[in-house]
Amino acid sequence: MAKEAIVLGGTGATGSKLVKLLLKDERYSKIKLFSRSGCDIHHNKIEEHLIDLFELENYTDVFTGNDVFCCIGTTKAKTPKKKKYKKIDYGIPVAAAKLAKANGITNFIVISAMGADENSLIFYNRIKGEMQHAVLDEGIRHTYLLQPSLIVAERKESRIMEKIGAVVMKFINPLLFGGAKKYRSITDTTIAKAMLWLANNKYLDTIITSDVIQKLGKA
Repeated sequence: MAKEAIVLGGTGATGSKLVKLLLKDERYSKIKLFSRSGCDIHHNKIEEHLIDLFELENYTDVFTGNDVFCCIGTTKAKTPKKKKYKKIDYGIPVAAAKLAKANGITNFIVISAMGADENSLIFYNRIKGEMQHAVLDEGIRHTYLLQPSLIVAERKESRIMEKIGAVVMKFINPLLFGGAKKYRSITDTTIAKAMLWLANNKYLDTIITSDVIQKLGKA
């Protein structure tokens, strides 16, 4: 039976890669995109819902499907105000998890971050940790929290420090072995492929570290 996917953040770097993979995947007959702006892709599989994501809870009736892929995320440079930052990185994924639980969706896959820790003194890491805790509290049967390292991607907006980091990591990656492999940079395409794999295969762990994402993205 064909599946329906829900994607939040489908216009971002990783989300847009995921949408393209879903379009090619015969297991999916419909892709519901929830975002503020259109994805500029015209395809009979795509069902776009252009909404205010801060009011996601008002769309319970259309938030239905089999797999939820949450690719929402911002940066300190893009969203300097901490209150709004939390509304995006914590509020949207948690609201999506609540809707998924209410509508009986059993697969919930969300991009978090390496270092996520609700007890961290670092604001960014703490918010991601709190988000993970709140999502897990919903008790969705198959929940996967991806914690990628530095993401290498072609983005619409300029992220100078990220570009510098990507160049540096290109030389450092081969030197990272064993437990240090999780610190290797990772591409948005690899993350998207891993998310799709997790939605269609059984995996025991809930926390998916960057080195595991690398493996699953090649599976």
